[in-house]
Amino acid sequence: MSQKHPVIAVTGSSGAGTTTVKVAFEHIFRQEGINPAVIEGDSYHRYDRAAMKQAMAAAEETGNRNFSHFGPEANLFDKLAETFKTYSETGSCERRYYLHSEEEAEPFGQKPGEFTPWETIPPGTDLLFYEGLHGGAVDGSTNVAQYVDLLIGVVPIVNLEWIQKIHRDTAERGYSPEAVTDTILRRMNDYVNYITPQFSRAHVNFQRVPTVDTSNPFIARDIPTPDESFIVIRFRDHNGADFPFLLNMIHDSFMSRPNTIVVPGGKMGFAMELILTPMIHDMMAKKRAA
Repeated sequence: MSQKHPVIAVTGSSGAGTTTVKVAFEHIFRQEGINPAVIEGDSYHRYDRAAMKQAMAAAEETGNRNFSHFGPEANLFDKLAETFKTYSETGSCERRYYLHSEEEAEPFGQKPGEFTPWETIPPGTDLLFYEGLHGGAVDGSTNVAQYVDLLIGVVPIVNLEWIQKIHRDTAERGYSPEAVTDTILRRMNDYVNYITPQFSRAHVNFQRVPTVDTSNPFIARDIPTPDESFIVIRFRDHNGADFPFLLNMIHDSFMSRPNTIVVPGGKMGFAMELILTPMIHDMMAKKRAA
């Protein structure tokens, strides 16, 4: 944990909606004049796209049908922990990018599915911001979570998560519904062992709960809209939020437990900024005093 060089991590499964929280942080950083060093979770995969296909095929030949991007075998947990630790101590670290598409790859003169070379983040940034699968991961002696000053979990109920993933991967990435379903099944073991435990370590969890029928996510024709949802927001420390203020500011919100507030889904972005801005203020005040 570092006051001088804080680390923020937003973590969630594929299709969870971590981008929404990332956008909220971007708004706060811009409004507060904060210069973050940004790293992406996909850049800590162990294999590029071609090598991952080979590794999956090799795992299947040995009877391992659970090899996935969610588990330690396909990721560099140790490198991620080292990155967080180094930044917290020095204010600098190494990073690279995973190039998802032709558009992302073109400026680097590389192919989609490849990594850029590692580069050193220059000093002078205010904090490190991570968004990806494993910001709060723990595996044996490797503990990524211990270096995170603010860990945010994004975890819709699982059927909604699957609906979002199926629609995204079929519409944006060209996969068939059958291929996406196969991926979900293959990842399930690692999902249970390496994704969900992170949410018990998070300082704040944002969980989207639909108010429409999502009982069979594999035949859902559309994604429930924000207005067809509630957001359940759980604080690990119930003293970590000004609940009377939030209840007054967010119309139709209510407390479901002493550390949990529920807000209408259409007000998720507004609620995030109300909750996260004071946390960033406190973090930056401690940084200035360090």
